[in-house]
Amino acid sequence: MHAEPTSPSNTYTRIAIVTGASSGIGEATARKFISDGYGVVGTARNSAKLSALETELGAGFCGIAGDIAEMAIVDSLFDAALERFGRPVDLVVANAGRGLGGSVLEVDLSKFEEVLKLNVTATLALLQNAAARMVDQQIDEFPRRAADIVVIGSVVGRNISPFSAVYGATKFAVHALTEGLRREIGPKGVRVSLVEPGILISGFQEAAGYSDKMVEDFTSRFGPLLYGEDVANAIAFMVSQPPHVQISDLMIRPTRQDYP
Repeated sequence: MHAEPTSPSNTYTRIAIVTGASSGIGEATARKFISDGYGVVGTARNSAKLSALETELGAGFCGIAGDIAEMAIVDSLFDAALERFGRPVDLVVANAGRGLGGSVLEVDLSKFEEVLKLNVTATLALLQNAAARMVDQQIDEFPRRAADIVVIGSVVGRNISPFSAVYGATKFAVHALTEGLRREIGPKGVRVSLVEPGILISGFQEAAGYSDKMVEDFTSRFGPLLYGEDVANAIAFMVSQPPHVQISDLMIRPTRQDYP
């Protein structure tokens, strides 16, 4: 996968980066953006899935395989967007992340370090890179054009979860970074928004080590659960607002999910 030049830059209404684009919320968001006429650079570690998405979605989607926790990948996403679509990124969805089941007493510290690097450090690196570029762009563009950074948090980043308290700690950190960045660059014309999904159907639970029984309990207690498309629709609504309007925080749950 590489960024071959395609059609002129004015073909696309916006140019977006979506991390974790090979499944779940990330894939659904990339698909939604493509359907809305955006050019999308999607990244994930699953190169085969990204190649399949390139074939299916066409010239509007550029897949970049790699681990977002590796700093060199972050720069490559912005470079690929400029090369492929002919103009800079004005929308970033920081979605890549990993769950981790278990309580504070039981969590595997080595696994926690991996999740901390991906969920917090890599997200911070992406936010810094995106913010620096967008602030410069908005000097001349705001309020004629919007620039958005959307961060995927979690309901467990606001409420302590009985089944993933340590994972939730990484999302509490992400929420703090998002609000801190909003205060820093909102006055400079860049919108920074947080989306906090509840329980949804994806590969997230398996990767987090949740048992089949736990997932069955989620479905029984809270179902019907969310799908990635539900969150993607919410993101699309947020970023489609006029440039002077910001939805800074949006929590989206299955209707029957009472907690967390």
